[in-house]
Amino acid sequence: MKPYLAAAVQMNSLPDLNHNLNQAEELIAFAVNQGAELVCLPENFSFLGDEAAKAQLAQTIATESQKFLVTMAQRYQVMLLGGGFPVPAAPNADLNQAKMFNTALLVNKTGEELVRYHKMHLFDVNLPDGNTYLESEMIVAGTKLPEVYQSDRLGNLGISVCYDVRFPELYRHLAAQGANVLIVPAAFTAFTGKDHWQVLLQARAIENTCYVIAPAQVGKHNPRRQSHGHALIIDPWGMILADAGDQVGVAIAEINPQRLEQVRRQMPSLQHRVLN
Repeated sequence: MKPYLAAAVQMNSLPDLNHNLNQAEELIAFAVNQGAELVCLPENFSFLGDEAAKAQLAQTIATESQKFLVTMAQRYQVMLLGGGFPVPAAPNADLNQAKMFNTALLVNKTGEELVRYHKMHLFDVNLPDGNTYLESEMIVAGTKLPEVYQSDRLGNLGISVCYDVRFPELYRHLAAQGANVLIVPAAFTAFTGKDHWQVLLQARAIENTCYVIAPAQVGKHNPRRQSHGHALIIDPWGMILADAGDQVGVAIAEINPQRLEQVRRQMPSLQHRVLN
């Protein structure tokens, strides 16, 4: 692993596939022009809004999202994470009854698939602001723990998705498998994000002495749904290295193995674990 620049992309995705993919390419191009070698897109990067419409278009969204990731990785010669898009769990099922996996996909600069992860923890929550989210109505929970992709150049990458960040045991698993860069693409709600987003990500960085790259959604996606924003890159000590704020954009920062080694030497908590 050598020092390199990583990018956490911040999008305002809508229920419009072409619009979202065009926005994503602009942000990928910007990040690569700034020198980023790893570019991470947020959850729901290709479609966010009406859930019934997403279900009807799920196969198209899945096909076009994967094609997009492969094409962009090849075009811009970059490692690319698509942080979450719907993939039909049973492709031939009736569209009115079909459920989907919320799928994150990591591809290398040749377009080769490296990691495919189906989100395990589903966001079924009644929030105090009056909004109810029932992700399980449309999404099937993944049952396989995410693999850690080991890269000599970019470090050991552990992937999760959004609500996963509230379950520290998942990240302990990733750290135990050798992860030193944790990626948390999200579409965190505005209500929960203002209180929990940053502190949860800092906790995952600190307790696992890992870098955290957290691409995010921002702003209103339809009349009922609004995302917090603040795509972040955090170092293993919990320091905020880059914050995309509350606008569409990109957070870019250096992932430095010397800093990683320094923190793990000064705070060797992973070596002091009693419980597995």
